[in-house]
Amino acid sequence: MSIFEPSRSPWTGRMLGIFRIVAGLMFLSFGTMKVLGYPPGPPEMPPFDPMTQVGFGGLLELIGGIAIVLGLFTRPVSFVLAGEMAVAYWQFHAPLSIHPAVNNGTPAVLYCFFFLYLTFAGGGSWTLDALLARRRGAPAGTG
Repeated sequence: MSIFEPSRSPWTGRMLGIFRIVAGLMFLSFGTMKVLGYPPGPPEMPPFDPMTQVGFGGLLELIGGIAIVLGLFTRPVSFVLAGEMAVAYWQFHAPLSIHPAVNNGTPAVLYCFFFLYLTFAGGGSWTLDALLARRRGAPAGTG
């Protein structure tokens, strides 16, 4: 195998699955911070109100984070979360500075592109999506 050829290793999908689970858990912690108050957020964090944009975002992060960790409806959930992160960056971070290192928007940018990748690649190994596809009789890797 050449370093220039795509990998045929079974670990490619497994590592994508591990990356999805770890990144999903990290993302989930932003949702629990906003919705459940744990871990404690910064002092300027408003109290949870699902009718505010921050509260709605917290619900997306909580529910979407759980779905990403489990690999449930990975592609559509990832698409929605990529959009949420794009809005978060341009609405809350970019007005402070266009540079992510200055405006603390690096996580939003990275999550946006990670979720955009999952929208096209799927969740990798160990997903509930694959389990549901097998139960429905769909061939492996179709969904």
